[in-house]
Amino acid sequence: MSHHSDQDRVWDLIEDIKFAMLVTHDGDGDELRARPMHAHGQREDDSIYFLTDRRHHKDDEINLNENVCVAFADNSGMRYVSVTGTATVLDDRAKVHALWDPSNKAFWDSEDDPNIRVLRVRPSMAEFWDSPGKLVTTVKMAAAALTGSKPDLGINRKVTL
Repeated sequence: MSHHSDQDRVWDLIEDIKFAMLVTHDGDGDELRARPMHAHGQREDDSIYFLTDRRHHKDDEINLNENVCVAFADNSGMRYVSVTGTATVLDDRAKVHALWDPSNKAFWDSEDDPNIRVLRVRPSMAEFWDSPGKLVTTVKMAAAALTGSKPDLGINRKVTL
């Protein structure tokens, strides 16, 4: 697989999985904190976007340390992506409107809420694990256990973005 197609696969997985654990450094920088977020991968911008609330700790944590990890997991398809990058919190009303969807009403009354911010992650590195699916992987693991061989569980690559 070429470097270019590995990059494409990372972006395809980000766009397909959509939900991720965003990992930041806490206010003291000693601990890591993770929380689930709805990701909007936009390869044409070389960015992963999230809607966030300026009143929450993650925004303060990013202002203190911009280095983040975004971990995507599709357990049913046994597909995973871990992205390392730098994050920025933006007050970009046009981007808020572009990213808004009805599910966001669980957090804000409307896209015009002045507390909504856009969190942009610029990826620098990613690692992905892409298997042929849970059923095929389970069969391959069972066969390997019976034969003593090592199963081919799919593709694992580290990718510079």
